[in-house]
Amino acid sequence: MTGQERNASPCCAHSDGPPAQALFPADAEAARHARKHVRELLAHDDVWRLTDERLDDVLLIVSELVTNAYRYGTEPGDSVLVTVLTTTETVRIEVDDPRRQRPHLRNESDERARGRGLLIVDALAARWDVDDRPFGKKVWAEVAR
Repeated sequence: MTGQERNASPCCAHSDGPPAQALFPADAEAARHARKHVRELLAHDDVWRLTDERLDDVLLIVSELVTNAYRYGTEPGDSVLVTVLTTTETVRIEVDDPRRQRPHLRNESDERARGRGLLIVDALAARWDVDDRPFGKKVWAEVAR
């Protein structure tokens, strides 16, 4: 993935709302833009009507996955792809980045200011995992309804 325009690029557009996929430049603003996009997308989703608490969980997962992709899965000029898939039972967030190195859970530490992202995802998601791709990986998490 290479650098793209700051705005999300549509892939699988819904007729009445934002696209199910969006590409974001891998920078410090990526998580903020991805959260905004996912919030707008879920607001237009007829299948998923979330409580404020569940929406907060989904947006925190988006933030953690995109931040990890930006910090550990990209180089300058790369992008991250965020995909949102909804069913009557789950909302699935997928974040693709161009690096094959898999993320891992770290032990909790009061001495480290970083490294808690996957612990948060693990606590909030019904399940999560990593899928290898030919040119990178996809980290995904599902939140149950």
